[in-house]
Amino acid sequence: MPAVQVRKLDLMDYEPVWRSMSNYTDRRDSTSADEFWLVQHPPVFTQGQAGKAEHVLMPGDIPVVQVDRGGQVTYHGPGQLVLYPLIDLRRLGIGVRDLVTAIEQALVKTLASFGLEAYPKADAPGVYINDAKIASLGLRVRKGCSFHGLSLNVEMSLEPFLRINPCGYQGLEMVQMADLIEPTPCMDSIENELVRCLMEQLGYDKKTIVAGLPDAGACE
Repeated sequence: MPAVQVRKLDLMDYEPVWRSMSNYTDRRDSTSADEFWLVQHPPVFTQGQAGKAEHVLMPGDIPVVQVDRGGQVTYHGPGQLVLYPLIDLRRLGIGVRDLVTAIEQALVKTLASFGLEAYPKADAPGVYINDAKIASLGLRVRKGCSFHGLSLNVEMSLEPFLRINPCGYQGLEMVQMADLIEPTPCMDSIENELVRCLMEQLGYDKKTIVAGLPDAGACE
């Protein structure tokens, strides 16, 4: 039966995580585990492959990293839950659009479990509450396998989003769970619910939990 390995990374710099998930994707074969990587990043702007420089307005002291995912510029920082699904799409028998839909529905269901009514938009990937964006996504698929993923704003500083046009949309309002729920649920409970909902959407029926990045050159 389909299983997924959940890798908990805590707070970790963006670039080593990006390099590691790219390396895992390059080295994996038909027997390699599908993985969800859970992480928070220190402050960083990431600019997607098609990202336009004019959407980075005033980065200030926050680094801008050019990356190989789809989409435009976004911000990651402490208090934001990031989940990277490293999935063999061919093995699951799904396409990229199916994965995007599964991620969006998992986010909607996760937020619903905490009493928040959220929804995706057909013309603007991500998840929204009252037209404000609470979760973003950007993916890359290589050799039929996905990496990069989603970010959910939980309890963070939203100020850096004012330094960019988030996801390429001028004036897009960003929101977080802490602005909408009191008290804010703990990160662990949100992580657990998001993993459960994404497993359900993708058809995984069991998981194992590990810590830390995989060894360089290793594919479990």
